[in-house]
This record gives sequence, C-alpha cells and structure tokens, in this order.
Amino acid sequence: MTATAAPALRLEDVTVTYGARTALVGVTGHVDEGGSVALIGPNGAGKSTLLRAILGLVPLERGTIEVLGQPPIQARRQVAYVPQSDALDPEFPIDALGVVLMGRYREIGWIRRPGRSDRALAAEALDRVGLADRARDRFGTLSGGQRQRVLLARAIAQSARLLLLDEPFNGVDHATQDLLLEVLAELRAEGTAVVMSTHDLAVAHLACGDACVLNRHQIAFGPTEVTLTPRHLQAAFGPNAAALAGDTAIVAEP
Repeated sequence: MTATAAPALRLEDVTVTYGARTALVGVTGHVDEGGSVALIGPNGAGKSTLLRAILGLVPLERGTIEVLGQPPIQARRQVAYVPQSDALDPEFPIDALGVVLMGRYREIGWIRRPGRSDRALAAEALDRVGLADRARDRFGTLSGGQRQRVLLARAIAQSARLLLLDEPFNGVDHATQDLLLEVLAELRAEGTAVVMSTHDLAVAHLACGDACVLNRHQIAFGPTEVTLTPRHLQAAFGPNAAALAGDTAIVAEP
C-alpha cells in the first residue's frame, strides 16, 4: 500500500443508536489493505452492529465510516460478509457450488445466469477451502465447519477487498480452524483487509494483527499485544477476564 492510498477501512467516532438505546459509541481506528482487526467483546457489546454499520445497513448517530475511501453503500461491491454458518437455512435446496456462486451475483446481476468464468471462479474458491469434492453436496448436509468453509469460499468468489466475518470459528474443529486461518493469511497477503468478530483470544492473536476491544463503547483499538491485555479485557468482560499468557490461551467469558 502506498503512503497516499486510503486505508481499506476508516472508522471515526462511530456511534449507533436504536431508538433510545445506544448500541455503539465512539469507535475510531483504521485497517490498511492486507491488515486485519479482531472485534473482541461480550455478547451485546456491539460487534455485529459495527459489522452492519460497515456494510451500510444501519445509520450512524454520528461519526464516519469510509470503505476504500468511499461511503459504505457505494463500496458494497468490494465488501464480502461471512455470517455464521447457521445464518443460512440448512433445508434450502442448494448445493455447495450454488452457495459459492451467490458471491458472483453482484458482478453478473440476479437475472443473468452464471457463465463459465463465474463457475470456474466458484470451483476454484471451493478448492481453496478444501471442498472441491463436495461441490454437488446439498449445503444442509455438510457439517457446521464445512458450511463455514463454503461461506468463506462464497466471499472469495466475490473477489472483495474487505472481508467481514461474524464469529467464523464458532463450532468448528481444529482442522477447519487451521484451514480457515491459512486461507485468511493468504487473502491478507493478496491485499484483502479482514475484520472479524470473535470471543477466542488465541484465534484473535493468530488471525489478526490488531484488535478492537469494546463493550458498547471502544475500550482499545490497536496492535493485539497492547490491546488484548488483562486491563482492557476486564473492562470489557469483567474482573475474571485474562489475556494470553505465554503459549496458553485464556479465553474471556462472554
């Protein structure tokens, strides 16, 4: 990234309210191209609200969000969102390749049928997450970890420059976790910026260079070694929260 280029994501005093309830206050920070930030906080802390705000789905009470130098709505085609695997109805009659092809619809439109190049990109994305042999399996028959990998493949097929993930490691086994971490590292090396919410401090250290610790208001934003400290985590989770100690990950309770 050149010195004059805009960051992939810039947040300035981001504040969101729902009626009389304040959901998020004063989030400020930035993520460079190829950078990554973990959103750390208990349930109800505003992590999902922040992801939705970055997608342009909720209005700001005050503050500014810029995605690749543009307002979120204008930048949506360059942003991919990976929900938790249970966000899609497992009974919906669609195979894994069909789910991944959804990532191409912003490029081709919902009326046109995917072409050969779109199918090739989708197949390549499935191969990248280790599921090329499951392309024709119905999405609902896959395990939770496999469904999460399919959703990541959908984001890869979208060729986004900013990737948003909502608790991507929840309920996945160690093999899937390792594969997801490897793919995310590859995407970052290619210049994709990553923002993900997680409760797992070990995953945050492994997947992200920065962290945003919050509990409706921002507690800390910056490199993981200075943000994921007992003081900041206790401010977010309560007095029993701890940090990564040596090679031992102590996960803060949500």
